[in-house]
Amino acid sequence: MERRLAAIFAADVAGYSRLVGVDEEGTLERFLAHRRELIDPKIAEHQGRIVKTTGDGFLAEFASPVRAVRCAIEVQQGMADRNADEPQDRRIEFRIGINLGDVVVEEGDIYGDGVNVAARLEGIAEPGTLYISRAVRDFVHDRPDIVVEDLGDQSLKNIATAVHVYRIAPLGLSARISKTEPPVLPDKPSIAVLPFMNMSSDIEQEFFSDGITEDLITDLSKVSGLFVIARNSSFAYKGRSAKVQDIAHDLGVRFVLEGSIRKVGNRVRITAQLIDATNGGHLWAERFDRDLTDIFETQDEVVEKIVNVLAVRLTRKEGERLTRRATSNVQAYEFWLRARQMLGRGTREAVEQAKALHRRAIEIDSRFAAPHAGLSLAGISEYSSGWATDPAQALDDAERWARRAVELDAQEPVCRMALASVLLWRRDHAGALAECREMIAIDPNFAQGHTAMGLALTYAGQAAEALEEFAMAMRLDPHYPPIALHFVAQAHFALGDYEAAAEHLLKRITRTPGTDASRMLLAACYGHLGRIDGAREVWAELLKVNPDFSLAQRERVLPYRDARDFQRIVEGLRKAGLP
Repeated sequence: MERRLAAIFAADVAGYSRLVGVDEEGTLERFLAHRRELIDPKIAEHQGRIVKTTGDGFLAEFASPVRAVRCAIEVQQGMADRNADEPQDRRIEFRIGINLGDVVVEEGDIYGDGVNVAARLEGIAEPGTLYISRAVRDFVHDRPDIVVEDLGDQSLKNIATAVHVYRIAPLGLSARISKTEPPVLPDKPSIAVLPFMNMSSDIEQEFFSDGITEDLITDLSKVSGLFVIARNSSFAYKGRSAKVQDIAHDLGVRFVLEGSIRKVGNRVRITAQLIDATNGGHLWAERFDRDLTDIFETQDEVVEKIVNVLAVRLTRKEGERLTRRATSNVQAYEFWLRARQMLGRGTREAVEQAKALHRRAIEIDSRFAAPHAGLSLAGISEYSSGWATDPAQALDDAERWARRAVELDAQEPVCRMALASVLLWRRDHAGALAECREMIAIDPNFAQGHTAMGLALTYAGQAAEALEEFAMAMRLDPHYPPIALHFVAQAHFALGDYEAAAEHLLKRITRTPGTDASRMLLAACYGHLGRIDGAREVWAELLKVNPDFSLAQRERVLPYRDARDFQRIVEGLRKAGLP
């Protein structure tokens, strides 16, 4: 046996079983033609080797991760060209995963964890894209022709630890597949705050520069006279080489704030510049050299300068909010920044780490409201994900932390959101909606808050109003997370618009192949629409994704005010003879 480091390239055809079911001979003929005319030559051109083939895919290895990625991009671009004239239901589209790791070579085949990770990355990739691990990303992230999007830590099937995943959509491919109009500019000053670059020599300080950026977004969001793009969409451009004008065009804003942060010991240097994307002109630029203990005042100053430059008039309450800081303790603040970062990853291990960091922040400053809200949100995540050993206790704890957070700072929107979430899971719909309204009044640009409001309205039986909130959330966050598509589908389903619901669910499943909830709802849509075979096919996929899926358990957990709303799902499934 031989052991070596290799870039492993795993690929398969998305929806192969469906394609074969429609036209077995034609699908196989076209698949082999793609292999013969495009894929095999590209792998050879980039000095790779096909290790083995499967019925609907193949495994290859490369000595260079850069060559593996370039090969994958050219394959996906070539497939997009070859599919251009094909009907949607006949297109052969590949999902590709690439990992760099040790492999064991035996009789020409390769084995090991490195291979397993590549296969799992391929399994969660969207058709037409490639997913890569952090090890691969480190070789390609600074290349201007490769656009890398950070998807955070992901739990992969049969992989013991979470894997940090990145997505690559080949340049030009997205435009050819789906041409969408840019968002219309709002009728007020609109701004996106791009992630401030970490200029410190310590890569571990990335959390600090990201945290400062997030806080600037949060502070500006509380100004009703501004339209502010959400953190999720701003951070989609992190590490990417893109023109400010192009970013502003994609996000539908006129102004862009960018900058950098260098933290050395107890000193911090922040540079910031505000750009008018219509002409590329700099409206304001400044450098701040301060003690670390002055970081909060520096943030206030940056926000004040932007508000003044854009000639935005603050209400009295907004002025008070922008001058009030949740904590003056830099150490507590740093623990909270780390906790917020971990909580955003969403994995079970990351949520546990976030809880410990939030508690450390509270130990240092017991009156710091945000970590209390963070502990509540972590508890809700454990409760709703089924990770809590004692669900009732987890929800009790989440409510206790949320109420304490609001008691400490009723003007902090995340505190209101935590309490609204707890009340929704307790089926106190009126209480949840009241908290959501307070939250939006404090922060009208809070995309996550509008989503929370929409979800509460859906479960309260007000689906039409929910769609308005979801539309606002998606405008504030054009790179919205895939779960937003499921929430929109839920509202359409509640209104009896099963076609619209199915359309959104198919998009969500494409972006999150491991979802069982969206497949449940899609099968119910197909049942109501009389597409019995489609419903049964989707249900079979659901059971592959989650063999332990329980419809009764979902009925117990989902907080519908009217039990008949969930029964509409059950009825759709029964029409298809399911489950």
